[in-house]
Amino acid sequence: MTPPTPVATLVAEAAGTFLLVLGVIGTALFAANFGASPEGTSLGVGFVGVALAVGLAVIAGAYAFGPISGGHFNPAVTVGLAAAGRFPWSGVVGYVAAQIVGGALATSVLVAIGFFGPEGWLAAAQQGGFASNGYDALSPGGFGLGAVIIVETVFTALFVYVILGVTHATRGTKFAGLALTLIHLATIPVSNTSVNPARSIATAVFGGAEPLAQLWVFLVFPTLGALIAGLTYRPLFDRARATVATAAPSVEATA
Repeated sequence: MTPPTPVATLVAEAAGTFLLVLGVIGTALFAANFGASPEGTSLGVGFVGVALAVGLAVIAGAYAFGPISGGHFNPAVTVGLAAAGRFPWSGVVGYVAAQIVGGALATSVLVAIGFFGPEGWLAAAQQGGFASNGYDALSPGGFGLGAVIIVETVFTALFVYVILGVTHATRGTKFAGLALTLIHLATIPVSNTSVNPARSIATAVFGGAEPLAQLWVFLVFPTLGALIAGLTYRPLFDRARATVATAAPSVEATA
């Protein structure tokens, strides 16, 4: 089988990130707090629905694009894999750029949908931060900067550990898809859950000045968590020396 071209891998990363952000942020904006039926039953999917949307989006993206690019869909994942020797550092910039573009295109589509929505819907969504990540007043639960730093660092590290484990050449498994759903279930109230700088950039650009001012947190600390996991995985769990891959390893097992 002919390997995918470099352009194809970048397009696949952009497309997978587009799908992930479109599904997750679309669920958060359109369905999480949809309202109630005439009988008073809530029609919104809430935090649980958003968390499940993450898992479903990753599954779909991994099956569709994972065989082409490895299915990272997240700059932190790409950095973590590179730090662990599973992905070439020379490919990081291209992958991260593609992921950022894919995420921004997704939120641009959501803005376009909102433009044709009910009167005032788009303005209200943007005034509410457009599902951006944040701390203090921008945290769904009012958590401060320290809590958000801990959450984004620790949970991103755990996520990258899971990815490195399930994609191991000899110990790999296909059962890790619920990891990201679990992370969202635990952390949406704290930071609105990033663990993915591309997702944070995609929403902050439409969320206004405050989300943009806090964006640095969701670039620095998911990346830090990924580096911690990538640099410590081998000495902790895999002492056999691995060879840096010349092509993107498949991360579709994270689905």
